[in-house]
Amino acid sequence: MNWDLANPFVIDLRVVADDIDGLGHANNAVYVSWLERCAWRHSQYLGLDLAEYRRLDRAMAVLRHEIDYLASAYEDQELQMATWIVDSDRRLKMDRCFQLIRPADGTTLLRAKTTFVCIELSSGKPRRMPAEFVEGYGRALQLPFPLEL
Repeated sequence: MNWDLANPFVIDLRVVADDIDGLGHANNAVYVSWLERCAWRHSQYLGLDLAEYRRLDRAMAVLRHEIDYLASAYEDQELQMATWIVDSDRRLKMDRCFQLIRPADGTTLLRAKTTFVCIELSSGKPRRMPAEFVEGYGRALQLPFPLEL
């Protein structure tokens, strides 16, 4: 696969009938749900699952999405979503980039960047990342994303 950066975390996706909108392709909101699914699975892979979030009373919450929709996905297509953590201030914020590819023809369908902020679950307020987040997410930190979004 022609990924934008080396060593991506990748999930497989399949476009199902419920993903299709009135224009006959996957709805843009579905792409956002795929971003969230990929980010969450990567967090789990890094040992930062929901139980750990609750134990620490912390979570990484979406502050901002920047999405470039480059091509459409259609029912029954197999896709792959990759993600990389590309920046972290190791205090409050972290940036994660994504790339969605259709392996059948190698087409990149989407590039995105999401900024997350660390919050305290019990209050919903921004709070400093615990050491477990700094270490866990820090292990996955990549070089800056090569494309402007």
